[in-house]
Amino acid sequence: MDKILVLDFGGQYDQLIARRVREQHVYAEIVPYNRISISDIKNSEYKGIIFTGGPNSVYEKDSPKIDSEILNIDIPILGICYGAQLMTYLANGKVSSNDEYREYGKIVFHKKDSILFEGLPECSICWMSHSDYISEIPDGFSNIACSDHCPNVAIENKEKKLYGVQFHPEVLHTEYGKQIFANFLFRICELNRDWQMEDFIDRSVKEYQKKLTGKKVLLALSGGVDSAVAAVLLNKAISKDLICVFVDHGLLRKNEADEIEKLFKGKFDLNLIRVNAKERFLEKLKGVREPEQKRKIIGNEFIRVFEEEALKIKDIDCLAQGTIYPDVIESGKGDSAVIKSHHNVGGLPEEISFSQIIEPLRDLFKDEVREVGIRLGLPEDIVYRQPFPGPGLAVRIIGEITDEKIKILQDADEIFRKEITASDIDKPQQYFAVLTDMRAVGVMGDERTYGYVLALRAVSTDDFMTAEWSRIPYDLLEKISNRVTNEVKGISRVVYDITSKPPGTIEWE
Repeated sequence: MDKILVLDFGGQYDQLIARRVREQHVYAEIVPYNRISISDIKNSEYKGIIFTGGPNSVYEKDSPKIDSEILNIDIPILGICYGAQLMTYLANGKVSSNDEYREYGKIVFHKKDSILFEGLPECSICWMSHSDYISEIPDGFSNIACSDHCPNVAIENKEKKLYGVQFHPEVLHTEYGKQIFANFLFRICELNRDWQMEDFIDRSVKEYQKKLTGKKVLLALSGGVDSAVAAVLLNKAISKDLICVFVDHGLLRKNEADEIEKLFKGKFDLNLIRVNAKERFLEKLKGVREPEQKRKIIGNEFIRVFEEEALKIKDIDCLAQGTIYPDVIESGKGDSAVIKSHHNVGGLPEEISFSQIIEPLRDLFKDEVREVGIRLGLPEDIVYRQPFPGPGLAVRIIGEITDEKIKILQDADEIFRKEITASDIDKPQQYFAVLTDMRAVGVMGDERTYGYVLALRAVSTDDFMTAEWSRIPYDLLEKISNRVTNEVKGISRVVYDITSKPPGTIEWE
C-alpha cells in the first residue's frame, strides 16, 4: 500500500491535510517532525512527504526544523505555509518578515506553468495565513505562483520534485485545493489509489482472526460510533470470544439504552452484558452542581462499574478500545498500551491486567470509521449519531441531577431532535436540548405555572473546532416550543441559544 508521510511542524491543520490525502484513497500518516529520523524516512515505504504549516518563524531559535538532508532523499515533498518557508530555509533560500507582504484570508493567486497546478485556471482563490514570506528563491528552484501582495506564493524544484505553497490547499476556502493534492499525489508522486475501506475491513478481520484465536477480548461499548464499529468489526473476526460490557448510567437520551441492547444483541448477536447502574450513579451525583465534579464522578464510577464486571469474567486476555487516529495524534504517543482515559476505561487497577490492548480503528479518522460502520451494516442513526458527551445528560442538566430532571430533559430533547430530523431544512451538525437551572412563570389554561427554562442548541460546523449557531426557521422553532411546553410537564419556557463557538462552546457545561 502506498503511503504519504505528513510531517507535523505544529500546524493547526495537520489532521485536515491527512484527511485530504485519504479522501483521494491514499494512506497518510502524521508524525511529529522530532519523532522520526532521516534514516527512518529513507528506509520507509513513504512515496511522498508533506511538510505542514506551523506558527513559528524559521529563524526563531526554537522553531521546529529537520535536517536539510531530507531534500536529497529522492522522495517528492510538498511544503505548506511554514513548510514552504522551511523548505526554502533548508535549501539556502531566504525567508523574511515584512508587513507589506503579510496576507490573511482569501487571496487571489496567479499560477504559472507547473505540474502542481495542472487543471487550475490562471487565477483562483486560496487561503493565506502568513506574516513571513519567501523573499529569495533557493538555487535550483523557480517561481510558479504569485499574488498582488506576495511575489513567491509557490515555488518548485522540478528535478528533485520539491514543491512549496505559501497558502493552505487543505482548507475549503482554497478553490482548487483538492486538485492540487491530486496533482501532487498522482502526477508527481505517481501513487495508486489503494486505501479502500473494503480492503481495510478484510485485512482487519483476517489479522484479528489470526492474532486473537483462542483469546477472550473485553470491550466497553458505549453505543457511540467508535465503540460500535470496533465491536462489530471484532465480532466479525472472533464472534463470542468478544465480550462487550455496556454500562448504562441512566444519563443517555430517551430509549437509547434499550435501543443499543436490542441492536447489538439482536441484529449483530454480540456477547453483550448490560449493567443497569442508574441508581448507583444518581446516588454519587446527589447534591453535586459543579460540572467538572460531575464529569469526574461519572468517569470514576464508570471505571469502578467496568472493573467489577471485568473481575466477574474469567480469563480475559485483551482489552479492546474504540481509539481512532485523532486520539492517537493528540496523545502524542504511538503506544497502543496507553489506555484512552476520556470516558471509557482509563485508570483500571492492577488486578485487571491484559496481555494486549486492541485498537482496531486507531488508523482511521471519524469519517472513515463511519464508512466502515456503513459497510459493516450498522444503521445510519448509529453511524451518524451526533457527538454525545461521556457524562451524557449530566452536563446538559445545569445544577443538581435528579431522576425527575433526567426524564424532563429526555422527553424535551426527543421532541427537538425528531422535529429537526423530520423537517426539510439543511440539518445542523449537532442539535440538542439543555435543561437550565432557571425557573420561569408561565400560564397554562387559567393556572399559573412555575417550570424550568429549556434551552435549544443547534450548530453548523465542519470540524467542531469552530461552529456557527444554526438559523433554524422561526416557524419550526415555534412548533418545537409549542410541543415542548404542551407535552413535557415541568417546562414553562423555551429559549434558543444564538452563541457561536468561539466565544461559547458547543456544550453548555
